[in-house]
Amino acid sequence: MKAIQREAIQTVLDQWQDKALYLHLETTNGAYAAHRAESPMAVCAYIRNGKISYERGTVAGEGPYRIGLKMSDGWIYAEGLTDWEIDEEGRLLVAGHDREGRLAIAFELSETPFPL
Repeated sequence: MKAIQREAIQTVLDQWQDKALYLHLETTNGAYAAHRAESPMAVCAYIRNGKISYERGTVAGEGPYRIGLKMSDGWIYAEGLTDWEIDEEGRLLVAGHDREGRLAIAFELSETPFPL
């Protein structure tokens, strides 16, 4: 993965507007944070292969970044994003890593389902 390039991600989001897509969205402070006194509770949100279509997709921020997808009945929003790539299968993979390089958030879009 490489550092986020807003314009490149925005181009992908614009191309996929109004298409049927699959979403993987995962946030976590994970087990690696649960043992620390300042974060005694591990938290996570997870969805894999959620079928979505959005009217507008936006990349914002100066780093870490955020992505918002405006759907007909609401929003999908991810914040804390730092790195991205288009993989060999054409999927948009965006991640947020903490200062120690640990994954804190994954935001991924694909025209085909993600493996289970």
